[in-house]
Amino acid sequence: MTWLSRWIGVLEINSGPFHDSAPIFYPEAHPFTLRFKVRAVVWLPLQETVPIHEPSVWQELSLIRALNPSSTASTGRVRGSLARLSDADGEFLESLLKQQATAGRDYPVDEGEHRRLLAHSVRRPERDVVVTVPDDGDSLVPTPTSAAGADVRESIQVQALLAEIGNRMGMQIWVPRADRAGVLSEWRGEQAPGLERLPLNDDDATLRTIEQIDVLWLKGRSIIRAFEVEHTTSVYSGILRMADLPALQPNMDIRLHVVAPSMRREKVFQEIRRPVLSLLGRGPRSESCTLLSCDSVRELAEQEHLEHLVDTVLDEYAEEADD
Repeated sequence: MTWLSRWIGVLEINSGPFHDSAPIFYPEAHPFTLRFKVRAVVWLPLQETVPIHEPSVWQELSLIRALNPSSTASTGRVRGSLARLSDADGEFLESLLKQQATAGRDYPVDEGEHRRLLAHSVRRPERDVVVTVPDDGDSLVPTPTSAAGADVRESIQVQALLAEIGNRMGMQIWVPRADRAGVLSEWRGEQAPGLERLPLNDDDATLRTIEQIDVLWLKGRSIIRAFEVEHTTSVYSGILRMADLPALQPNMDIRLHVVAPSMRREKVFQEIRRPVLSLLGRGPRSESCTLLSCDSVRELAEQEHLEHLVDTVLDEYAEEADD
C-alpha cells in the first residue's frame, strides 16, 4: 500500500496476459497496458495492514534487511515497477499475510498517516490531483538554540555532499554566496569548485530569486537539478522557491528536490500537495518536486564510481508525494 508503506494483501493471477489501455486509477489511460486477471487471496482491512518497517518483518526480508530503515532506498526497493521478490521473501510475506487474515493483530494508523488518507483532490484539465492542507502549527517548528546549531551544521554538511556528488558527476555547481564558506569548510576533497555567477541571461530580480536556492547543478547554461535543504526553516519557504524556479525558467526541464531528515517526510509531502501548488501552469508541483532524505544523500555520496554515473541515479533515491 503506497503512501502508508504497508503490506496489504496477496493476489493470485488466474489468466494469461492481455493488453488493455483503459484507465484504472485516473481518467487518462494508464501507461502499464500488459495486464492479468487476478483474485484476492488475502486483502486486509486498513487497521490490520502490516507496516513495512515492522522490525519482525523487516529483518526477514532479504530485499531490504541490509538497508537503513530510515533511508528512502528501502521503500524505493518495493515501490519500483516490477520489483522482483525472491522466492523466500515471497513465501514469507504470503504466509505472514494469510496468518494476519485469520488471527491478525492491529497496527493502528497514526495521526500523520490519517492526514494522508484524508487528502483530497483538485480538478485540473488533464486529471484530478491529490492535495493536502497542512496544519499551520507545523509550518515552523520551534527549535531549541542548541539543537538549532546542530541542524544548521547538518544542513551545511548536506549542501556540501550535494555539491560534491554533482561535481563528481561532471556538473557545474552553484551554492548561494552566503553558504559558500560553510560548504567549503565541509568539503572532503580538494578545494570545492563552484560558479561565481550563474550563466543565465535573466533580469536581476529573477537571478536574485534563483541564486537563493541551496544547491543547483548545471550543464553549460542549463539548470539540470535544484535542491532545497530543509532543517530549522519552514518547509514551505523552500518549496515556494521550487515553485518559482520553473516559472522563471519555463524553457528548462529542471528536476526539483527537497532534501530533509526522514522525520520530516510527512511534512514535506503535505506542503508539496498544497492546493496552490497543484494549480500551477506547468502542472502540480507534486509531480515535479521529490523528496530526498539526508540519509539517502549520504548513501549516494559514498558510491565509489559516481564519476561514471549520470544524474538520473538520484531518481532511485527520490520519493514522490503521490507514492
